[in-house]
Amino acid sequence: MAAMFDVVGVGANSVDYVYRLPEYPRPDSSASKLQIRSHLISCGGQVATALATCAAMGLKTTYVGAVGNDENGRRMRGELAARGVDVSHAVTRDAVNPYAVILLDERQGERIVLWDRSPALALRPDEIPRDVITSARLLHVDDVDEDASIRAVGYAREAGIPVTSDIERVTERTAELMAAVTIPILGEHVLEPLTGERDFERGLRALRRTHAGLLCVTLGSHGAMLLEGDRLHHVLGIRVPVTDTTGAGDVFRGAFIAALLRGDAPEAVLRFANAAAALSCTRTGAIASVPTTAEVESRA
Repeated sequence: MAAMFDVVGVGANSVDYVYRLPEYPRPDSSASKLQIRSHLISCGGQVATALATCAAMGLKTTYVGAVGNDENGRRMRGELAARGVDVSHAVTRDAVNPYAVILLDERQGERIVLWDRSPALALRPDEIPRDVITSARLLHVDDVDEDASIRAVGYAREAGIPVTSDIERVTERTAELMAAVTIPILGEHVLEPLTGERDFERGLRALRRTHAGLLCVTLGSHGAMLLEGDRLHHVLGIRVPVTDTTGAGDVFRGAFIAALLRGDAPEAVLRFANAAAALSCTRTGAIASVPTTAEVESRA
């Protein structure tokens, strides 16, 4: 049977209120009161941005997650649909959609994220559509609603479908999620609490003792690392004029998936994803920063 979707994503979405500032606020200084240079509303969220990236690169995608029944929930559905992401499997709740206030330092493009998400928006395991998961080519999950993600991963693994992840924190269930995911993609601050190793290579090799798949860690401006068997691949960050780093890690994951599904070798997958993330940093917003395949290939 042909795949219903190339990629199913289970996880978070967010509507971001982005405020561009001349510098970060600091109490007891002249930066305790700052003029907002500009502001905008932009859609994002870990899985939503990754799926938008996959869709921009020609993949058929669907989003499984919860949205609010407010204006921002409608905004989120509309943005994903406009970018080619199927939203027929998203559930709507009587709650305010997840949102974030992002303070963006215009000098360096770095940001601070302040977020809120109603407990009413937690995705339940019984809301995971098994038939959709098992008919996909790949499943991508985050660690926001761990019970739902673990249920989805279980369905995918039973069907022999590869699973990528966005793991950004360590909880009592992280080890269980890690063990189930085929290709864990970790944030740089996760390796040390997970393995006790500060060095990224040693951290990946420590994970290798219990996980046989490709192991990846994103390193922000320092690029990314991928452990393939015992072979370590490390690509350096690409120097670009940074406008906004919001969503760069999510774009990395979406581009990683796109390159993986087209059959690229592991090092080529890493280079493509790294270039996509760098390119996204030259634009403002998360989903709004998503590049096309042609744009990424001109940089990779």
